[in-house]
Amino acid sequence: MKTLKSTIMKSLLKLLFVLAVTIQMQSQEKTIYGKVLDESSIPLPGAAVLVKNSNIGVTTDFDGEYQIKAKEKDTLVFSYVGYITKEILVGTGNVITVALQADYATLDEVVVVAYGTQKKSSVTSSVTHVSASQIKRQKQRNYHNKLANQLQSNSIPKALQGKVAGVSVNQSIGKTKPNTKVLIRGVSSLNMKKPLVIVDGKITTYSKMESLNPKNIKDISVLKDASASAIYGSRAANGVVIISTKNKLVKNSETPLYIVDGVPIKKEHNYIVEGLSKSDIDSKKKYNKSEAKTKFGKIAKNGCIVITTHQGNFRLNNQEAYAIIDENTFERTTLSPLSTFSIDVDKASYSNVRRMINNGLTIEPNAVKIEEMINYFDYDYPQPNGEHPFSINTEVSKTPWHNDTRIVKIGLQGKTYNYEELPPSNLTFLIDVSGSMSSQNKLPLLKQAFKLLVNQLREEDKVSIVVYAGAAGVVLKPTSGKHKDKIISALNNLNSGGSTAGGAGIELAYKLAEENFKSKGNNRVILATDGDFNVGASSDIDMKALIEEKRKSGVFLSVLGFGYGNYKDSKLETLADKGNGNHAYIDNMQEAQKVFGKEFGGTLFTIAKDVKIQVEFNPNKVQAYRLIGYENRMLEDEDFIDDTKDAGELGSGHSVTALYEVIPVGIKSSYLKDVSDLKYTKTQVSQNYSDELFTVKFRYKKPDGDKSIEMIHVQKDKISEASQDLKFASSVALFGMQLRQSKYQNSASIEDVISLAKEGRGVDEKGYRSEFIRLVSSYQSL
Repeated sequence: MKTLKSTIMKSLLKLLFVLAVTIQMQSQEKTIYGKVLDESSIPLPGAAVLVKNSNIGVTTDFDGEYQIKAKEKDTLVFSYVGYITKEILVGTGNVITVALQADYATLDEVVVVAYGTQKKSSVTSSVTHVSASQIKRQKQRNYHNKLANQLQSNSIPKALQGKVAGVSVNQSIGKTKPNTKVLIRGVSSLNMKKPLVIVDGKITTYSKMESLNPKNIKDISVLKDASASAIYGSRAANGVVIISTKNKLVKNSETPLYIVDGVPIKKEHNYIVEGLSKSDIDSKKKYNKSEAKTKFGKIAKNGCIVITTHQGNFRLNNQEAYAIIDENTFERTTLSPLSTFSIDVDKASYSNVRRMINNGLTIEPNAVKIEEMINYFDYDYPQPNGEHPFSINTEVSKTPWHNDTRIVKIGLQGKTYNYEELPPSNLTFLIDVSGSMSSQNKLPLLKQAFKLLVNQLREEDKVSIVVYAGAAGVVLKPTSGKHKDKIISALNNLNSGGSTAGGAGIELAYKLAEENFKSKGNNRVILATDGDFNVGASSDIDMKALIEEKRKSGVFLSVLGFGYGNYKDSKLETLADKGNGNHAYIDNMQEAQKVFGKEFGGTLFTIAKDVKIQVEFNPNKVQAYRLIGYENRMLEDEDFIDDTKDAGELGSGHSVTALYEVIPVGIKSSYLKDVSDLKYTKTQVSQNYSDELFTVKFRYKKPDGDKSIEMIHVQKDKISEASQDLKFASSVALFGMQLRQSKYQNSASIEDVISLAKEGRGVDEKGYRSEFIRLVSSYQSL
């Protein structure tokens, strides 16, 4: 009896201890940072961010960015004049980005003027009126244009904001010109402790950084937390701000180049490398001036020191770039019955997220493209048997994460051709061999991946190889697939070094592809890079303009992303989207085998281009709907029948899956706000199609065609038990929503994702679905 009592007491003590630790963890403050955007993803400067039921609050800066201290159980309140206030629970994450919706009921009373906002009654001059309906109509257009034109810059605010606690750049806007000043914010919250400041390789005073003229600043890097302390010890406990000016205080012209874990380090950052301890370094190799220049190019004219660390992923800071994603919201069917978007067969997001989870990294929400995660997996769609090159498949069931809504699956299956049936290929490999590609998960992995492709080539196929670093050049002229040894030898001889002239490489690759164009063949450039272009035209908008011009040649483009730390997802997606091609991210040889082995035909051969989908929901049955994902593929309704509008491509054997969450008529939902009645327009709903839930229309062009062909598929109002495919696709979508911190996940847990995925795993011959379950389980344990 005593033993039993003793056991019970020990168990109670353990439980109390766990509860105490949990309560303590939840009560600890942490730094939350992010952005406040409008409904078109435009930053909102001066927006208020408050901790609910407290006097703690901040306002967003000129770029809509903020940083605030809060606890996990706290609720943040985001507000801006003329917009609906939004509340979000802090939870376990550290990044919260919100998009506020315009409050159309009060918007008419607010006028935006040159230097702020005023009440309309305060403005006596002429005011241009923009109605709520006009704003809504421009929403998708503005967002799509923002994605296309977004520049991923390393400007001062982008480099500093939210990286080290208390460090920011304030930019005030006056009537004549902006006034920018580098400063430290929130010193009191840091107990008067300041980050370590290094200017041009020298540790300098805090006040020195404040007095710097931002126009004279060339580059800023930030080290924080463990990465700073590991190099500088306790003096870097509050982070390190590293600044390089245009007029350097210290000249290091004879300093050798450092390459650490495949990453060339700028000379102004050499002191960071020199601060590595012996225990950090796995190997070090020195090259004299002659050897270094031969191996690495002019960038190493003063010699080179190549270092490999034990961790193998040394980085100054994370320079990865992702386009902003503004999650699709519910649309009322009576006001907007049509949903129009371009297909997306890209799958890069899933393998990139997988890499982040496997490496124990924090997931960047904008890296999560739910449609690409869903489309990473195969589903049991039948092969087409008619005149069209794909079959249409639909399914409706109860939403796994919400009892009051329905889940809709729309699937498109492309016809699968055996490789022997495909026309001869004219392939141009465009390979980035710049210094940033030297790490093991970039150029070495790239070579092995391309060998998988080469080994499948036929005699009638031809391959050319173009490389680019500081400049572009041809390393292999068109060579028959019969001579695989020659092609592989050219790949083996590739070495990395120098800067990245991506634009010049693209120009040369397309020129070579056009010179060897096969009129009845498959003409394609396959670009392999981390996307870090830094010589010549290199911004997202420059690349968009260049590729839109090049696609007129009839040459298609496939884009393969490699590596991490400076991976430019936004740029590579733009290239693939505008180049009539697809985008994949290769993080290991397993993924290379999937892209160049299992999906070889689809990667290389397009069976339909400019594929668009338009879904019309029946307002008799559907009160509102929400497309899950595809945010950067949305089209205007009129674009559907406009053959000049670019859309996605479908390859041999490829499938496309789209999920909608719909709210049936008669259901009261917190996701929908009341809308006032229209005065001049009365909505009349036809009663002739009372047994139909929605109609799907598809338009596509043949690979060499200019005229669209249309297909129509009608879904009856029939709800069935979810298939294994729908259960699994729903589990992937739910996990993506959780990673994106979506408000539509309805408090579902990771266990719900795993349970749903297990129910939908099915036969899983290749093991990809089982891998997803393991991935989610490992994310749960982080």
